[in-house]
Amino acid sequence: MAPRAGPGYPSPLDAMKNGPSETLLYCICVQPNEGEDKTDLLATVDVDPQSPTYCQIIHRLRTLHPKDELHHSGWNVCSSCYTPKECCDNPVRDKLILPALGSNRIYVVDTGKNPRAPEFHKVIDPTEMKKLNCGTPHTAHCLASGEIMISVMGDKEDNEKCDFVLIDAKTYKMKGTWIKGNKAPRFNYDFWYQPYHDVMISTEWGTPRVFKTGFHPSHLTPEYYGQSLNFFSWSKRELIQSIDLGKDGIAPLEVRFLHNPKESQGYVGCAVAGSIYRFYLQAEGKWAAEKVIHIPPKKILGSDGETVLNGMITDILLSLDDKFLYFSNYMHGDVRQYDISDRSHPKLTGQVFLGGKLVNDPSVKLLEDSELKEPPKAAYIKGKRFCGSPQMIQLSLDGKRLYVTSSIFSPWDKQFYPDLVASGTKMAKIDCDPVNGGMKLDENFCVDFGDGPDGPLLAHEVRYPGGDCTSDIWLAND
Repeated sequence: MAPRAGPGYPSPLDAMKNGPSETLLYCICVQPNEGEDKTDLLATVDVDPQSPTYCQIIHRLRTLHPKDELHHSGWNVCSSCYTPKECCDNPVRDKLILPALGSNRIYVVDTGKNPRAPEFHKVIDPTEMKKLNCGTPHTAHCLASGEIMISVMGDKEDNEKCDFVLIDAKTYKMKGTWIKGNKAPRFNYDFWYQPYHDVMISTEWGTPRVFKTGFHPSHLTPEYYGQSLNFFSWSKRELIQSIDLGKDGIAPLEVRFLHNPKESQGYVGCAVAGSIYRFYLQAEGKWAAEKVIHIPPKKILGSDGETVLNGMITDILLSLDDKFLYFSNYMHGDVRQYDISDRSHPKLTGQVFLGGKLVNDPSVKLLEDSELKEPPKAAYIKGKRFCGSPQMIQLSLDGKRLYVTSSIFSPWDKQFYPDLVASGTKMAKIDCDPVNGGMKLDENFCVDFGDGPDGPLLAHEVRYPGGDCTSDIWLAND
C-alpha cells in the first residue's frame, strides 16, 4: 500500500480549488502595556459565519513571559511534505511555531488536540539561541527534510547577523545553524526556498539593537539598514549572489516566490521607499531584479513643516494561482491588489483605505497627492473606527477573503500610531474578486482586540489551521 499523503495539497491550484473555507484564525497578539501578568498571546478567532461566536476571540493562549514580542509564525510541516519521505513519513500539520523577537524564545503550540483551544507543546529556552550566537528570530518555514528553519536577524548581543537555525520537527530540539562556508550577508529578515532551482532568497531589515528603539530617518544608512536580496545555493547552503537594490530598496522585507514550484521569479516589498521589486532568473544563470511598482510620495504639512510622506510597504502576498499580488501601504493607509499576469507590468485592480497617517494622525495635513483626487476618509466597521493603518494581511485559499490587522512592531506602533496602545487594534476583512480583480471592505466583519481581560492588544500575523498563502511551499514533482 502506498504511504498516505502528507498535509496540505499536492499543488497550489489544488489548494485554491479544493481547500476548505477557514473557520478559525490564529492571530499573534503583542501586549503593549507592561504590567503584572500582562504577556503576549495567541488568539483563536472564530470566522465561521454560521457560528454563534462569529467575529469573536474564543481562546487566549498567553505566553506567561514578559517582553516576548511575538511577531511571525509558521507550521511544523507544510505542502513541501505532501509526498512522504523517509525523514517525514505521514507528517501531521498540528504545531504552530512562534518565534519571539524580544526574548529569543521559540514557542511550539499544539493546535491538533483542540483547534479551538490550542495549548503549548514545548518552549525552547532563549539559552539555546545564545549557544549558537543567534538572536531576534523571525520567519519560520518547514522543510521537506523534517526540519524547521527560522531566520535570525541578530547575534546574542543584538548586533546584526544573518543566519538560520534548524529545529528537529519531531523532537523540537535545536540542531544548529544552516549556512555553510565563510560568506554570509550582513543583514537578514524573511526567506523563501525553491529546491527546483536550487535556490533560497533572503531579505534584510537592519540591526536589531537599532530598529528596536524605533524608526528614525537618521538610521536609514547602510550601517544600520539593509537594501539587498541575497541568493543561496539550497543544496550547498552557500551564498552565491547578492543584489543591491539601492535607496529605493531600503528594508526589503517580505519575499514571495511565485507559488508554482517550477517558476523562477517572485516579488519583494521594500518598506522605506514604497517599492515592489520583481526578481527573476536570467538565461545565463544569474539572478536579476527590477522595480515594477513604486508608490508616489504625498506632499504633507506636518509638525516639522512641509515634507513628503513616502509609502511604506510592510507586507505582501500572492494568490495561489499567481495571478494577484496584494500589499499593505502602511503610511498612506491602504491595501492594494495588482494583477500580475504580466509579471513585469503589474496592473492596479483594487484598493481599500482603512487608515494611515492622513486620517489617523491629526498633525498631518495633505497638501498634494498625485494619486487621489480627495483625501481618504477614516474607516468604520460595525461602528468602530479602524485605528492605525493596515499592516499584516492574509488571503484565504480560494482568494476571496483578505484579513487585515494593523500592528507592525510594538516600538514602531507606539511611535507611528500611539492611539493603538489605548484602543488596541481591529481585524478587518476585505472581499476580493479572484477572477476579474476588485476589492470591497466587509462592513459587517470586525474583531476588536481592544476589549477583554488582557486590555488593549496589538494584533499582528494571522494563520489558518489548514495552511495559508504565505506559509506553504510546494516542491516540483519532477
